[in-house]
Amino acid sequence: MFSLVLNAFGNALCVTSNVGSGIWTAAAVNLHNAFGPDVGLLLFIIGLINALTNQLLIRRIDLPRFGGELVFVLFFSYFIDVFISLFTWAGIPALPWFVRMCLSILGVSTFCVAISIYQRANIFMHPNDDTTNILRFMYLKGNATASQLIDFVPPIVTILITFAVTHQVKAVNVGTLYSILMNGVLIATADRVVFPKLKHNFKLNH
Repeated sequence: MFSLVLNAFGNALCVTSNVGSGIWTAAAVNLHNAFGPDVGLLLFIIGLINALTNQLLIRRIDLPRFGGELVFVLFFSYFIDVFISLFTWAGIPALPWFVRMCLSILGVSTFCVAISIYQRANIFMHPNDDTTNILRFMYLKGNATASQLIDFVPPIVTILITFAVTHQVKAVNVGTLYSILMNGVLIATADRVVFPKLKHNFKLNH
């Protein structure tokens, strides 16, 4: 639960600083800009699609895994909306650009630490992060950076589609570039230095 809230905190910090979000959150922001649904609802829908994709990737039906991921994304989408409202009320969008850039980088780093914690705990996690876990350990011989890069393809395609509709790109900036370049590195580093006794226990069946 701690890492779930930490993830939502980091993502919301990126959204409200408006100097670039993690690529999946940026995709949700751009879908919101193009079509109107709430960012939290869009993140839930994206999570649902990720959860279904995971069932295909593990090549079997795992209902406990699917259910746990839906519960996670339900709480995550709620908390991210709460934190966005809180940070907007606190005036983060009006801060100077350099301060917001630092907050965006802090937000990316924060949610990477959160991902590292709950991927290793492997009790329940965001379905997108389970996707990278599955890619990492079933298909990529443990390579965290490669799994993150592959996982970036769908949201990048989504942003390109929304750009074709709106001719605008939202929530893509310095923080997004930092996320694309550093997500895998930050997660792998957090694996070693944040709760180092917590080891990966990836398994197909939950």
